[in-house]
Amino acid sequence: MSRTRPRLIHSQRLPDAVAARIARDYDTPPAPDHKLTADELVALARDFRPDAVLVTSSTPVSAATVAALPDSVRVIATISVGTDHLDIPAIVARGWALTYTPDVLTDCNADLTMMLILAAARRGAEYLSVMRGGWGRSLGMEEMLGTRVTGKTLGIIGMGRIGRAVARRARGFDMKVLYSNRRRLAPDLEQGATYFSDMRDMLPHCDILTLHMPGSKGAPPVITADLLARLPRGAIFVNAARGSLVDEDALIAALSDGHLAAAGLDVYRNEPHPDPRFLALSNVFLTPHMGSATLETRTGMGMLALDNIDAVLAGGPAVTPVPV
Repeated sequence: MSRTRPRLIHSQRLPDAVAARIARDYDTPPAPDHKLTADELVALARDFRPDAVLVTSSTPVSAATVAALPDSVRVIATISVGTDHLDIPAIVARGWALTYTPDVLTDCNADLTMMLILAAARRGAEYLSVMRGGWGRSLGMEEMLGTRVTGKTLGIIGMGRIGRAVARRARGFDMKVLYSNRRRLAPDLEQGATYFSDMRDMLPHCDILTLHMPGSKGAPPVITADLLARLPRGAIFVNAARGSLVDEDALIAALSDGHLAAAGLDVYRNEPHPDPRFLALSNVFLTPHMGSATLETRTGMGMLALDNIDAVLAGGPAVTPVPV
């Protein structure tokens, strides 16, 4: 390997186009055959002494990990919009640049949110179970009836880029959009959505509720039994943001006793080992944290991460630095 090129390590295999760019532009060890643990990342970094460390949300970078990384490191780039797997103060204290990949995954996450809404409302998990069981008989007019999405009222908690993208899609279904956010949006961003400064006041009006706010490691859940009880009976709950936002015991209870008609979930408190009680509920449509999982988006995220690394190692500012 040439010593004239910057040195980079990455914590897991990446889409082909991203891997090809890394091979072309960096000195790098072979791609790992599994997602590296924090200890494995440190061991590789100590051996290879990289200028840049490229991670995803699957490899946490704690204060202990930061302390163990070599002084050769100049930038840590995460291929994610979430940063709850990073100890930001510890990284900043080492004087390293820290970057992330916002915007690139907005549309795909919003698309997946709409899939969760539709599959939860129209009993997608149950329909699939019927088909995999061979179907076998004509269903009656009153059997397995779902909920019409068109014309319903959608509540959005967190009206950032992804929340606004979901709102745009919801309007295509003639849905009325309500939202709760830390601050009210400008009218051109609201696009007619109704603002609630207190989410508790919004919840009784929501036929469907979807979360689009960042998680915070170790913080108490935002969605509690009290908040779920404020939703109308028969409401639908969707989460494609972070599992840490939700009291899962309360959610399972609301789904089990019929207060909630259904849920669509892409994220869980204990990933990749979600609470098995979710699997036993027929009224829950589940996906394995796949909000950004399209070839276009994962490639775009990887390319933006490399753009950030290139900019920092060239002595300039990062393209998308993590706000600190």
